[in-house]
Amino acid sequence: MSRFIDALTDQIANEFAASQQYVAIAVWYDGETLPELAGFFYRQAVEERNHAMMLVQYLLDAGQVVAIPGVAAPRTAFADPAEPVALALAQERRVTDQISALASFAREEGDLVAEQYMQWFLKEQLEEMSSMAALLRTVERASASNILLVEAYLARTTGGATAPETDAPRAAGGAL
Repeated sequence: MSRFIDALTDQIANEFAASQQYVAIAVWYDGETLPELAGFFYRQAVEERNHAMMLVQYLLDAGQVVAIPGVAAPRTAFADPAEPVALALAQERRVTDQISALASFAREEGDLVAEQYMQWFLKEQLEEMSSMAALLRTVERASASNILLVEAYLARTTGGATAPETDAPRAAGGAL
């Protein structure tokens, strides 16, 4: 098996782990009665699940055997409202490095189809890191005076559910 396929299988686990971590963060914010932050992270959890299923679909389309890996339990306790977002930003940075490595493996193996496929994920990761960095700056500023300002900010800027991207790869079983 190629390094790319092995790493792609590992990335499926990473995406499912990211989804679980975002669920845990959302639940923590729900427990803190911060419904906009909770909703933001519930949506992020679904997005990460969809990313995992896009990678599954790639393997299916490529005629590869698909193994769905287990994941470690997510972190569920946080000291303050900024800590979960800082964890999420660190996670997005790690995922960006992982996706970059996948694209490099595909290039090294001369697999142009796989390399092209990873381009969408690289673009997505840039957006994710930017969005999470902006949210962290907002939460850090608001935490000093009133965390509810973040709730108002998210209500204004995200407006709830996001529209599905039309250029996104297919997700096995359909995107949620």
